[in-house]
Amino acid sequence: MYNPKSMKAEEFIAHEEILETLAYAEKNKDNLELVDSILEKAKERKGLSHREASVLLACEDPDRTAAMYALAQRIKKDFYGNRIVMFAPLYLSNYCVNGCVYCPYHQKNKRIPRKKLTQEEVAREVVALQDMGHKRLAIEAGEDPVNNPIEYILSCIETIYSIQHKNGAIRRVNVNIAATTVENYRKLKEAGIGTYILFQETYHRESYLKLHPTGPKHDYAYHTEAMDRAMEGGIDDVGLGVLFGLELYRYEFAGLLMHAEHLEAAHGVGPHTISVPRIKHADDIDPSAFDNGISDDIFAKLCALIRIAVPYTGMIISTRESQAVRERVLPLGVSQISGGSRTSVGGYQETVRPTDTEQFDVSDQRSLDEVVRWLMELGYIPSFCTACYREGRTGDRFMSLCKSGQIQNCCHPNALMTLKEFLMDYASPETRRIGEALLAAELPNIPKEKVRAVCADHLQKIEEGVRDFRF
Repeated sequence: MYNPKSMKAEEFIAHEEILETLAYAEKNKDNLELVDSILEKAKERKGLSHREASVLLACEDPDRTAAMYALAQRIKKDFYGNRIVMFAPLYLSNYCVNGCVYCPYHQKNKRIPRKKLTQEEVAREVVALQDMGHKRLAIEAGEDPVNNPIEYILSCIETIYSIQHKNGAIRRVNVNIAATTVENYRKLKEAGIGTYILFQETYHRESYLKLHPTGPKHDYAYHTEAMDRAMEGGIDDVGLGVLFGLELYRYEFAGLLMHAEHLEAAHGVGPHTISVPRIKHADDIDPSAFDNGISDDIFAKLCALIRIAVPYTGMIISTRESQAVRERVLPLGVSQISGGSRTSVGGYQETVRPTDTEQFDVSDQRSLDEVVRWLMELGYIPSFCTACYREGRTGDRFMSLCKSGQIQNCCHPNALMTLKEFLMDYASPETRRIGEALLAAELPNIPKEKVRAVCADHLQKIEEGVRDFRF
């Protein structure tokens, strides 16, 4: 029985409801009157249900698809402006006891060298990331209660926050680790994490069990209910995601939106972020072995419809995707991207990119400086801002600010000030030249005159060596 307020996975991600939704969408994909009415509702910027959004996904009418893309761009601009938040993943350990068939970290893979960073190695990785200019990290580790217990993760977070190198500082650590207990989520909250991120991989329970044949991750309900335990543990901001290519994309899309609806219904606040990874080649993993891969066209449409259906949610795209694909979906809804990423354990300390412990092949291998310059040349403001976390603007407080549009008076100046820090401390001469011109052009776009004047003063102080201003 489908019930978005239920705390049971099989009830808030109800298989029968998804099948009925897909049948309804297929039946009505050419019902242009219905499609137009859904698009009109979407213009109110209050989101769509999983069933309404599924009708739009099924519709292949070129004019309506163009209208979906245009609306996604409008919503993205209204809520996020032209800011793109920057982050990097930090892989702590590739020890794992699970048997996930799509991940090279699976326990039976004997070819991949197993590695776990010591706290000294964590510190060196952080210094390398700070020297690139990063301020926000997403830490990753395989599931292994012996090698990667919660105490190890907490020690790594403490180490990361403790490193002050030149003008560098990691100001926010997001955490992407396996589903755990309410008690452990409380510990992560006390450690000062930002968002807790956990990818569902697939919402199709039967496929999930086949893809996770062994290990604790085999428990579908425990994994799917993790966000509820995280919120019970006091974590305001959680991030969802599926690994597109494992199961039929229309099924995953409906399940993803149902999960977002469940969080809203049960906790009063939807997901802080939604990630859109696609399965990629990695050690002993061939993506062609999974026959549900999606084209770039479908991927772009998924991004646009997530933005329309969940308008206030941040959308993340990683270096799994190429420069060309990232450039295509940025205007359709993406608000966060990684840059200069290395997906191997200890990879940032190495002069040459190591590949023997990578979780997946990195498609976009440009440096952070190159990614920042590229974004600015496209008219975006690369933002290294972490102010909302540090000012307590999380959960429903962030969402209410976002929905009212007041976030613009925080996010726009914070983006400019953190970009100025990057330009002063880390940018190449050409990147700095482009960035200074962008700052001059964007400063007048801050809505409130008082905020604009304070921001201008802070930008001058950053030029003089002061750091870490925020609204």
